[in-house]
Amino acid sequence: MKGANCLVQLQRLIRLLGQSGSSAAQYGALPQFGHPHVLHNTQYQMLRRFHCSPLCSKGRRVPVEFVSKGDGENQSVVLSDLFEQLAPDIKSKASFTKVVDFFTKADVRRRGHVEFIYAALKRMPEFGVEKDLAVYNKLLDVFPKEVFVPRNFIQRMFNHYPRQQECAVQILEQMENYGITPNMETKVLLVQIFGEKGHPVRKYQRIMYWFPRFKHANPFPVPHQLPGDSVDLARFSLKRIANDLDAAVTVYQMPIVTERENQTSLPLIVGIQSPNQMELLAKHNPSKPVFVEGPFRLWLRKTCVHYYILRADPTPPEEKVEEPYDPERSFGYPLQLDLSYDRDFGDLETFDVEDLDEGPVFAMCMTSQGDQATLNQWISSLQETNPILGHIPTLFRLESGPTELQAGAQKDTDQHHGNGPEAQRDKSTPEEEEEELKSSSGMTR
Repeated sequence: MKGANCLVQLQRLIRLLGQSGSSAAQYGALPQFGHPHVLHNTQYQMLRRFHCSPLCSKGRRVPVEFVSKGDGENQSVVLSDLFEQLAPDIKSKASFTKVVDFFTKADVRRRGHVEFIYAALKRMPEFGVEKDLAVYNKLLDVFPKEVFVPRNFIQRMFNHYPRQQECAVQILEQMENYGITPNMETKVLLVQIFGEKGHPVRKYQRIMYWFPRFKHANPFPVPHQLPGDSVDLARFSLKRIANDLDAAVTVYQMPIVTERENQTSLPLIVGIQSPNQMELLAKHNPSKPVFVEGPFRLWLRKTCVHYYILRADPTPPEEKVEEPYDPERSFGYPLQLDLSYDRDFGDLETFDVEDLDEGPVFAMCMTSQGDQATLNQWISSLQETNPILGHIPTLFRLESGPTELQAGAQKDTDQHHGNGPEAQRDKSTPEEEEEELKSSSGMTR
């Protein structure tokens, strides 16, 4: 009875196909009806062939801009070239947003969105949008919505769509590196894309937990936008180093630029000195020299500035004189404590803290040219408020100037080709090395 029903169904299928010769050739000859098991298998194969759509075997259409020529690695290169095609000259937030909108509207299914986001993250510093929260939210909006949300606890446990989650975590890590705090829009996008229990949402929760706690932890914050003027930048840097409210910043010489050659004829000289430093310098022994040392580097975010100091050697222990302290000098905290506690058996009698005395620092300055002639002008200007400098010998201990950082790339190139200072040192003779050591360690007055 079962074989008869299968035969009736098979005849209906042949009638639907038109009982043509081509249909018979496409689906094969009729099976032997004497074996029900063979008939059942043949019918299952024919049914599966009949329900298979011919559109599934065809490749899906992909926009020409996103078709990769090779494997997956070449696809990221093609997506990176998209920024050069749509924004070849102007590198701004508007052009970056234009590229993201073009990719979003080009394909509804957002094929290749992971490679595009990675390429966009690398290009953000080039377009100057690496600190823009709206741009990061726009990159998160590239992900398809409600596709990567786990449907059950098993998918949630086995890291559902790990490649897409790692990409979203990378966006949040770049925001964390630049100190950008996400907002509520970021959370809504992450929940729509990966659900409330995804790894990107947990990364967002950790950022929102720690960022408000460490945002104002630094008592000496550096502004995001540094002063553009060289005088204002030098004044801000010197006040930050001195950390003394009584210290006065003095501009000894303003830079003068010639109109014909467009070059600086007079360098900038900005110095700082507090009343306590002036008092220490007035008590200095005139028979002992003072030293001008530098340059020392100070990093303000991504800006590097150089400063010089006027210091002396530490006072020998036998020449130190302990002055009585003034108890009314500080009412906030005592400057000296006389505490007499009996020693216990657990106390270490050999415990000692080694104090390193580096010597007093009398003044600091910043210049646009770190040569000896410019620093001589600074010392001459200091003599107006510190007359004792005219009787104290001044020695210069100068190292390489501020051009060292600017020529860093050129040094790397020279070392790569064998023309750097290390290669030249290998080619020099021992006599030349001795002369070089003497000139570098020698002091000029």
